[in-house]
Amino acid sequence: MKPSIPCTTFDIQGPDGTLRADSWGPPDAPVIVLVHGYPDNRSEWRDVAEHLAGPYRVVAYDVRGAGESFKPTGRAAYKLDRLLADFTAVIDAVSPNQPVHLVAHDWGSVQSWEFATEPALKGRIASYVSCSGPCLDHLGFWIRSRLLKPTPAHVYQLTVQMLKSWYVYMFQLPWLAELQWHTFLGRGWPWVMRHLEGVEIHPRATQNTDGANGVWLYRANVFQRLLAPRERHAQAPVMVLVPIKDNYVTRWPSQDLPLWVPQLEREEIDAGHWVLISDPRGFANKVRSFIERVSAQTPPAA
Repeated sequence: MKPSIPCTTFDIQGPDGTLRADSWGPPDAPVIVLVHGYPDNRSEWRDVAEHLAGPYRVVAYDVRGAGESFKPTGRAAYKLDRLLADFTAVIDAVSPNQPVHLVAHDWGSVQSWEFATEPALKGRIASYVSCSGPCLDHLGFWIRSRLLKPTPAHVYQLTVQMLKSWYVYMFQLPWLAELQWHTFLGRGWPWVMRHLEGVEIHPRATQNTDGANGVWLYRANVFQRLLAPRERHAQAPVMVLVPIKDNYVTRWPSQDLPLWVPQLEREEIDAGHWVLISDPRGFANKVRSFIERVSAQTPPAA
């Protein structure tokens, strides 16, 4: 078993509130920033972070509304531009003079596509590893292409992805998801993960609010971006890890990524949605290998 690496917890002042973060590894090493998904918080990264720390400083922060970060209310507070502002505050705090390597999962990946395709952050992100979370704009164009050319294969792909996204529609209903999280789903989430996803997680003190607040991410962004997608091109090399046993995201939308990502590596892996929990060592090894390949090709910033 890999020995535990000391973790430092600290606060970062974002533009709208305080973000809680953990850090592993030497403070002067190149930085990897980890962005968690829904309905998780930064604790989901602990095992992956310990496998990455050493040659890197690894930082995981609680996205607004989750964990121990500030918890705003209302749709506008969870729009992609506010998440981008939080991420910018994080990298300004932990790596103001060097670009960071960005790694994200699930909704962390969805929002991180906004970071990796943001022209204002060109040069601030050295590489991006995305797992189980598409860019909403890219997904919007993918849906449009299937509707405009409804071959049997396209109709099948679109139907399967829409069925896998059932929870997205439910989250649009007022109060329903919040009620579920605060009554039974919060305390039952470890059971759900064990029996439906086959992974073990520890109970989280903030699970109720992690789930209830996080639905605003979907309400504030999903249909707005799908219905009016923007052309968003990656500003850094990207690796997309595609778990072929993912219960929520199919492999097909990421097949169109060469349209948007000039430097792309795409790998299908034999795993489920929460691969970073079921196989943290394997996940970390793929991240490390990609970062090393990118770093070997790119001279450090001045």
